[in-house]
Amino acid sequence: MVIIYILLGIVILFISMQLFIRFQSKFKKDKDVKTLTGYIGDAVRHGGKVLLYFYSSSCGACRQQTPVIDGLPKNHTTIFKVDVSKDAKTAMALGVLGTPSTVIIENGLIKEFFLGYINRDKILKYIQ
Repeated sequence: MVIIYILLGIVILFISMQLFIRFQSKFKKDKDVKTLTGYIGDAVRHGGKVLLYFYSSSCGACRQQTPVIDGLPKNHTTIFKVDVSKDAKTAMALGVLGTPSTVIIENGLIKEFFLGYINRDKILKYIQ
């Protein structure tokens, strides 16, 4: 019986963490990100739309999302793929808590923040 309670506690903890991360992502919209550094910061300050795709090599959902991001048209949006294990500073600056995460920035402000897999049509709706 104790094992059941322990397993139930772990499941509840996992679900609570997922809900917290998703809840946090809703409050990131309209955050000013013009203070980002490096080549990503340059693109953000240049204006227009920038799509940042955060992934990790050990993420199963990222393996499904990456081909979708690679197949997006690059005519209206600057697209960056950011490996969180190599560029944790950018991920922390934007408050990325899980992968895959997709952030759409327009004129230096976060317009959309998605956590998890997103289909191509939904992404295109936001970047065109």
